[in-house]
Amino acid sequence: MTRPGQPRYPTSLGVSDADTIRLLGHDLAADLMGKVGFGELALWLVTQHRPTPSQVRVFEAVLVALADHGFTPTAIAARLTYLSAPDSVQGALAAGLLGGGSRFLGATEDTGLFLADAIAEAGDVLPEDAAGWDALALSAVRRARVAGRLIPGLGHPVHKVTDPRTPVLFEIAEEERLFGPHLRLFQAIGRVHPQVLGRTLPLNGAGTCGAALADLGLPASLLRGFALLARAAGLLGQLAEEQRRPIAMDMYLAIDRNSEYQPPQPD
Repeated sequence: MTRPGQPRYPTSLGVSDADTIRLLGHDLAADLMGKVGFGELALWLVTQHRPTPSQVRVFEAVLVALADHGFTPTAIAARLTYLSAPDSVQGALAAGLLGGGSRFLGATEDTGLFLADAIAEAGDVLPEDAAGWDALALSAVRRARVAGRLIPGLGHPVHKVTDPRTPVLFEIAEEERLFGPHLRLFQAIGRVHPQVLGRTLPLNGAGTCGAALADLGLPASLLRGFALLARAAGLLGQLAEEQRRPIAMDMYLAIDRNSEYQPPQPD
């Protein structure tokens, strides 16, 4: 309880007293625990509106799509940090999450921002058919090309033809009637970009996730946070496996024992 004369700090999220915890206007213990899934709660916390089952399905599909991709730099960073400080699981998790940037995980937010900007350029009237979306996509790709910018969401270091996550996310969004303007524009970019770039690149899963999250009405400036939320689960799995079957020492020794000293070159 705020005392008279003290500053007030409003929140619509969580608050607790000696006997209860309130979260999003509900009794945490009586109304939410065992009745609300974590994905639903995460979406609810951000929007402060309880999501529909369709929104939860798309959102959780995105979380699954981004959770783990094997020995990416984020996973390696987490494992090596754990090797160095096994008493600090939080440090190992943080090390992996800090590596979420423009090359890994960041494409989710970058794509959402790119699509949102292109849609804003279109004004209040959005295309009504595939040809209209193709024209909007072509304009956005050409502007980026002229500016020397990469098109976020295009290309993948492993999946050179099709990222297997992309068609599944498209299908789920269609089934749940949540295939909105960001996904439509992103899909159109996949059709038209070869006209500008001179080669065909796949729509990657991280970019598709960004488009799907944007169509859920989530702020583009928070989309990387959802990628990190998903990757936290994957990193925890990496650390659990590191405990069961350690390989970080081998990673370290492979580099250390094969390093080649080269004296600095004189100026």
